[in-house]
Amino acid sequence: MKKTDVKKLKLPDSPGVYIFRNSRRKILYIGKATSLRSRVRSYFNADIGKSRGALIVKMLEESTSIDWELTDSVLEALILEANLIKKHQPLYNSREKDNKSFNYLVITKEKFPRILVVRGRELFGSWKESDIAQVFGPFPYGGALKEGLTVVRKIFPFRDRCEPEVGKPCFNKQIGLCPGVCSGEMSKAEYSKNITHIRLLFEGKKKVLIQKLEREMKTLAKKQSFERAGEVKRKIFALMHIRETSLLGSEYKVSAGGGSGRLEAYDVAHISETSRVGVMTVVEDGEAKKTDYRKFNIRTEKMGDIAALEEILRRRFEHNEWAPPSLLVIDGGVAQKNAATRILSEFGYQIPIVNVVKNAKHKAGKIVGNSALVERWEKQILLANSEAHRYAINFHRQKRRKALI
Repeated sequence: MKKTDVKKLKLPDSPGVYIFRNSRRKILYIGKATSLRSRVRSYFNADIGKSRGALIVKMLEESTSIDWELTDSVLEALILEANLIKKHQPLYNSREKDNKSFNYLVITKEKFPRILVVRGRELFGSWKESDIAQVFGPFPYGGALKEGLTVVRKIFPFRDRCEPEVGKPCFNKQIGLCPGVCSGEMSKAEYSKNITHIRLLFEGKKKVLIQKLEREMKTLAKKQSFERAGEVKRKIFALMHIRETSLLGSEYKVSAGGGSGRLEAYDVAHISETSRVGVMTVVEDGEAKKTDYRKFNIRTEKMGDIAALEEILRRRFEHNEWAPPSLLVIDGGVAQKNAATRILSEFGYQIPIVNVVKNAKHKAGKIVGNSALVERWEKQILLANSEAHRYAINFHRQKRRKALI
């Protein structure tokens, strides 16, 4: 397929799953997107080979058509993508990453089952089949899965670490993410309902799940258990409006007190487009986490800081094993922020972004973005930004010295 072919498609600016097929209608590749239009078009950028690799270029050469399926939310696109990959085993999905690199959702076989995100290498290496009740996946992007599961857990709380029936509430119980199997507040039968609801959701049966909850709500209302009926009604509302509640890494969720407190800052350094480099620095819980810093030699032939930033962010979000950020700190103005927004959209993330605008002395002049986030994390934002600037300059100087030698 060519870029001109894609322009003829009326791709919607909505979440969903896209499917590349060859001339015999065989599925080559399956992916998810926050915006189908933006994500599919990104495959036809001039530097796709450098940003995604030769394997994706080969897939594009073989593809002759693209299908898509709309979903109500990014979370449902994530689930649908995993189910379709498992069903069809597309050639280029499996080649791009082997099963050991993917992430899986595991429901354990216990009296009070745990729900865990497990890497393939761990699942296939050390887990016993007798310990597993059900597995969902593979999920190509672990960060998106974890954020999506956070949304699910707010609707259907579950156990992941705590010990059942010890008579003491765990931390997750105190913040509403565990239903109280630890403190003895939820019976095995009630907890089993929660697990069944989560299973239906991850099997892509949201309509069936809502119908089941509606019947439960009516039964409770007939028994005059109005408080419990109201709880079920709130769950139904959350599921029917999951687009609003599943803003993966969104400003709403973070500004409301969620998020891990992980800030990632990005900067680019070069002299007249020579020895171009980029970096990512991390501030977590108020301190620089230097073990998570990353360097990038810029590969794209496109000139300018915007193209370099786009490449860095694409390469960063290819690494689903890296912890997902709560906030991105971008050095620059509106153009840089727009570029970052485009890349996040390609990968199905809605992470809040602030950009640090320099003054005449090339020092941090002002921070532009969500005012609540800026107020909450101003010191961390400035630390992350200054670290990115320092790290980028040092890396650039190292590269220049090597070039001279």
